[in-house]
Amino acid sequence: MQAKLETRPSVRRCAVTGALGLALLGAGLPAAASGATTATTATTATTATTATTATTRDTGSGLSRFYDQRVEWTACEGTEMPKDLQCGKVTVPLDYSRPRGGTLDVALARYRATGDSRGSVLLNFGGPGGSGINELALGGKEFMHLTNGYDVVTFDPRGVGRSSPVSCGPATLKIMEATDGDGGMTDPEGVLERLRDAAAECAKYSGPVLPHIGTVDAARDMDVMRRALGDDRLNYLGFSYGTRLGAVYAARFPDKVGRMVLDGVDTLTEPLAEQGLAGARGQQTALENFLDWCVEDVACPFGQDARDARDQVERLVASLDSDPVPSAFGEPFTGQDMVGAIGQALYSRELWPSLERALAQLLEDGDTRGLEGFSSGGVTFPVRAAVRAPVRGDRTAGLTDEEDVPMDNLPAALMAINCADDPDRPTAAQVTASLDRLRARYEDVSPVFGRYRLTQVLMCYGRPRGTDYIRDDVKDLDTARMLLVGTRGDPATPYRWTTETADRLGPSAVVLDNRGEGHTGYASSKCVHRKVDDFLLYGSLPPDGSSCGPESTGDGSG
Repeated sequence: MQAKLETRPSVRRCAVTGALGLALLGAGLPAAASGATTATTATTATTATTATTATTRDTGSGLSRFYDQRVEWTACEGTEMPKDLQCGKVTVPLDYSRPRGGTLDVALARYRATGDSRGSVLLNFGGPGGSGINELALGGKEFMHLTNGYDVVTFDPRGVGRSSPVSCGPATLKIMEATDGDGGMTDPEGVLERLRDAAAECAKYSGPVLPHIGTVDAARDMDVMRRALGDDRLNYLGFSYGTRLGAVYAARFPDKVGRMVLDGVDTLTEPLAEQGLAGARGQQTALENFLDWCVEDVACPFGQDARDARDQVERLVASLDSDPVPSAFGEPFTGQDMVGAIGQALYSRELWPSLERALAQLLEDGDTRGLEGFSSGGVTFPVRAAVRAPVRGDRTAGLTDEEDVPMDNLPAALMAINCADDPDRPTAAQVTASLDRLRARYEDVSPVFGRYRLTQVLMCYGRPRGTDYIRDDVKDLDTARMLLVGTRGDPATPYRWTTETADRLGPSAVVLDNRGEGHTGYASSKCVHRKVDDFLLYGSLPPDGSSCGPESTGDGSG
């Protein structure tokens, strides 16, 4: 699921959703054009072709040395790392079509099973672009029940965190500024030229890993992890983008799928412009649900009438865009800054009381700090020029020290992975001709979020086209049955994507309908949490089409 890059320096560290950070809310990417053919294009085509090879051949053709390794675990280093969290790594080919060439190391972390272990369950928290290791270190308590039977393992995917992180260097700021506000709408040709130049800088700063950073390669890395962890089949729990990664793994390695759960199911087929529309529509619905809740409280800053509250929000956005107020950092705080902050707060119903207070602070005192906290996730993102990644040739690229991970790694990886997964590259003329029509559609589905989400259709311009594999080949799977969780009030991954993806994957997919709010269900619904754990731990799969009710109805069971 695509989201939009935050543009203000004080809030450029993308937030993660809810207590677990189940999806990264900062950046989005998407469809624009480059006519150039590069080595990356050839590599992507090769990856998509080799992805159809039978899994029984993966340990041949020079890959056996990767499948023969085992993980060596040690205590994780770092001031915020829990003492019982262990870290390790696996070595994977940089380019799976040339396994005797360069390699890179993928960072892993685990909590050990508390009793007899039946193997591992691998987690991906979404994004793409976020460090799985940092997320597990911060939110691991949510998964401790799984240690009754499994080692709970996560990883920093290639290009992310300590696993050969990509960067755009100073170009990250250029991309953010180019797509901020209405610039892309009023001067699309100028914006596309700046994005093309920025794409070249991303390639320069990221080094040799950039052409090999998409989901297809990450899925192949997961199979190396599976073997290195000593598991015959992959047990997996993926959230948001992690559902795309899990689906690609299942298509690539159907006979290696164990117990797999996909929560907050991503689309496998919709073009990025349509994904942006879905995001704008979902956020608008979530905002209206929030306002319906807010007006029931006498402290709601918009009064007690829901329709009037919606009108007030729209007027406030327009007012701040025309006459910004000073932020806590002295910069102008615009209506679009407010929209970005609200959008991130809406990803979890647990944040609604805090959002209500933050909006009251803005309206009553002109105080933007509460809203800025949502945009930054409570952490600022200082701008620091990245050091260009060295060309490593046939040598192994070891793990990157935590302090050397580029500050812009999250948005840089998010753009790189999503663009690598997307085959659409409209020409400049096509982009320019379609903007007015797209703008009307976006603003129609969301008067508040439409403008904010629209510029994401520009952000892959100048990059090589991505793989066709996900859109064309991830379907009709012959795998063990897997559980797909869709949440009715999800602002990022609409429920229809769950049912559409289930139909696409075939009879192996079992749908659990979570009739609640927020992005994903595992952290917000006790019922979903219980059913997911029962499946992963005991193989107890709920009937297809069963549901979990809203938490407010009691214990959440349905």
